[in-house]
Amino acid sequence: MSFDECYLKSVIRAVPNWPEEGIVFRDIAPLFLEPKALHMVTDTFTQHYMGSNITHIASLDARGFLVGSVVAYKLNLPLILIRKKGKLPGDTVQEEYTLEYGTSIVEMQKDACGEGDNVLIMDDLIATGGTILAASTLIRRLGGNVVEAAAVIDLPDLQGSTKIQEADIPVHTLIAY
Repeated sequence: MSFDECYLKSVIRAVPNWPEEGIVFRDIAPLFLEPKALHMVTDTFTQHYMGSNITHIASLDARGFLVGSVVAYKLNLPLILIRKKGKLPGDTVQEEYTLEYGTSIVEMQKDACGEGDNVLIMDDLIATGGTILAASTLIRRLGGNVVEAAAVIDLPDLQGSTKIQEADIPVHTLIAY
């Protein structure tokens, strides 16, 4: 199946004024109602990373889990869960970051990665870049290397992908709005 940007954009839903007034939320939930779209997205990412030096995929709470887990499964790689504060048991490391509409904290378990692990960070979209940058800080704190950040959607007007690239993390996205 080849990648069709127009088709993918037709499946993703725009939700105006959510979660706050003035924000257009790009909802990937319809991807999971359209098997063709989900196959296209996961197959495209799988082909892109097949044969790379990636040893782990880190996916971000919560929509990043949906695509990241399928790609990790297809590439036969361990999946690291990076969640909102208070959602993971055991010993964790935490990092605060800024969203386009506030601040939050993400965490991961201390044993999720270590020295020499090459980690791909996956999320549904890149907005301000704060979540991915916080995730990269956690991964590096535990000794891992961040190889790249990937997302289905880039929102370039919010400058997140630029900030991530300025932090020496390559970015790979499928579509932009």
